[in-house]
Formats: sequence, C-alpha cells, structure tokens
Amino acid sequence: MTEVTESAIPTRQPSRWSLAALSAGQILNWGILYYAPIVAAPAISADTGWPLTAITGVLAAGLVVSALTGLLVGRLLDAWSPRIVLTAGTIVGAIGIAAASTATSPGLFLLCWILVGAAQAAVLYQAAFAIITRRYGGHRQGALTILTLAGGLASTVFAPITAVLLGASNWRTALLLLAGLLLVIGVPLHWLSVEKRWAPQAPPSGEHRVATVIRTRRFWVLVGTMSLITASLYAVTLAIIPLFTEKGVSYGVAALALGFVGAGQVVGRLLFYITPRRSKPWLPIAIIALGSTVGLLALALIPGPVWLLILVAILVGAIRGAHTLVQASAAADRWGVRNYGSINGAFAAPITVLTALAPALGPLIANSVGSYAGMATLMAGVALAALALARAT
Repeated sequence: MTEVTESAIPTRQPSRWSLAALSAGQILNWGILYYAPIVAAPAISADTGWPLTAITGVLAAGLVVSALTGLLVGRLLDAWSPRIVLTAGTIVGAIGIAAASTATSPGLFLLCWILVGAAQAAVLYQAAFAIITRRYGGHRQGALTILTLAGGLASTVFAPITAVLLGASNWRTALLLLAGLLLVIGVPLHWLSVEKRWAPQAPPSGEHRVATVIRTRRFWVLVGTMSLITASLYAVTLAIIPLFTEKGVSYGVAALALGFVGAGQVVGRLLFYITPRRSKPWLPIAIIALGSTVGLLALALIPGPVWLLILVAILVGAIRGAHTLVQASAAADRWGVRNYGSINGAFAAPITVLTALAPALGPLIANSVGSYAGMATLMAGVALAALALARAT
C-alpha cells in the first residue's frame, strides 16, 4: 500500500489562540477527570470505608468506558460538530464528577464514573488529536507536541490543587468544587476555541474508508504492535516504585524516580518533535519498540547505583513520551486526515483499555513470576515482539 502524502494545509491558518485554548483545556480535562480522582482515592476510602482497590477499579472501569465510547466519539468528530462534542463532553464530565461527590455506595460511584468515562472519550487526548489532525493536516506535529506537553502539566497543576482542597474540606466538597471549575472554565474554553464544523471535503478514496481500513491486516498489526508497546511501557513504569525498592532503593528515592519518568516524557516529546519526518511510518514505531526493549531490560537487570537507575528511568520516560506522539500520528500517517477520528477511535480503543489495566498488570505479573525485575524482563520481551512486528505496520 502506498503511504499517504499530506501536502495540503487549511485554507485559513489556525490561530495561536485556538491551539493555546485547546492545550489549556487538556490541562483542565486531564487534571480534573483523571488525576484529581487518583489523588482523592485514599481520602475517599478512608472516609467511606470502601476498599481502595474498589475505588481504583472504578477509575479503571471509567477508562474502559472511555475506550468504548471513543469509537462513537471519533465518528462524531469526523461527521458532526467538534465544538459541540467537546463542549457536551465537558458538561457530562462535570455532571459525572458532581454526582460522584454524592455517591453513598461503590455501586453508585461506579454509575457516576461511567458518565465520567464517556466524558473522557470526548475531551481527552484522542478527541484533541482528532481536532489537531484535521485542523493542521500534514503540519500537525508541532501542534501535537504543544498539546501533549500541556497535557503533561495536568498532574503538576491539579495534584497539589486537589491536595489543598482535600486538606481544607473533604473529598465530596473537593470533587464538587472541581466539577464547578470544569463547568465554568471548560465549557466556554471549548465553545469559543473549537471549530463549529469542518469545511466540506471530498469523501476518502476506497482504500481509506473506515470500513475498508479496519478490515486490513495492516490495521490490526498496527493495533497489536502499539498495544504490545503500551502494555510493556506502562506496566513497568507504573510499578517503578516496587521495582526500585526491590533493588534496595528507599521508598522516597523510588517515588522520586517515578517523578523523573514524568519529566522524561517531556524530553521525549521534544526530541520527537525535532526528529525529521521523512522516514517510513513504521520506522518511529520500530525505534520506540527497540528503545522500550533496551530500557525495560536495563531497569530489570541493573542493580545500581541509584543515579544510574534514575537515568534509565528518565530514558524510559522519554520513550513513553515519544510513544504518545507516535500513537497520535499513526492513523493519519497511513490513511490520511479526513476520516482520522473514526479510524483513530477504533485504533486507540484497545490501547486505552490496556492503559487502564496497566496499574494492575505489573503487580499481577510480578506476583506470578516472583519479582518485579522478572516482570520487567518479561515486558522487555513483549516490547521485543513489537519490534519484530513493526516493519509490517
């Protein structure tokens, strides 16, 4: 199959304001709909007596709902109004968070979080990627980098804000205030900055129609390859604290290493942005898979010293950061931008599910093989399998 060449740019150059607003929206959306509940989970458990595992399970279930809802959201972003999709998603998210603040049982909390999961599909990265890709076409890479750099700040901004709210009141009040913040800031931000509709375009050629693409071997090899990379990277990096403490590193330093993984993501995204884009679409995936294999194996086998382990953690974080941008462009690089939302919705769904399961995946495998180092070694093998498949993507 020939590769897609995108030379066309929008007839009207998008304003810097529209990109800044969409990026600010990602800080708000990720901060309130994803990171704030994670920070609040221990306080919710302590106040209600619900098991912490049940609460984190509900949050993971929300991501699964997000993955499934993303299939519909992608089609709506292609065929309908992106402004209405993002604005409605923000409203639904605020309602879900506010309703969750009144939940009196884990079951009711789960029902509320189903709403939040649907909202996540409409306002987090996959929806924003669709808008950036349609808005900028072949010139999307810089905008995608800015957007993901902003999204990476969400935990930095909203983790302390949530902690302050929890300290000043209780988790119910904190969630209610955050829901209000999402409504008051997020709704006008998306309504004023996102396109009302896309300019009419000729329908995509037969080989680039959604129904055709998802029946191809290439599509499913791409899904499988990126899913293997996601499972390996997230299972290990989200378990880096027990992995490091197993090596004799103190808990405080291990927690610091987890923070360095996040810092590494910023570095990886910046490096990916300055990398030339004239290579075959499969090559960035192969590089990410190779880097994952080497980095995860190093985390598994290197006993120390601590500075070397932290350096490797930053490297793996950089690989994870670049992986986000590779994933964002994967569908458009192969099948163009006109039907990106629909194709990317199908492509990203299993990856989002794996991301939701990753916090439990690492410990589960570690218990099965007897150590976190063994788990990291196994995940390096998973990344190696992705490398073997990369050429076929």
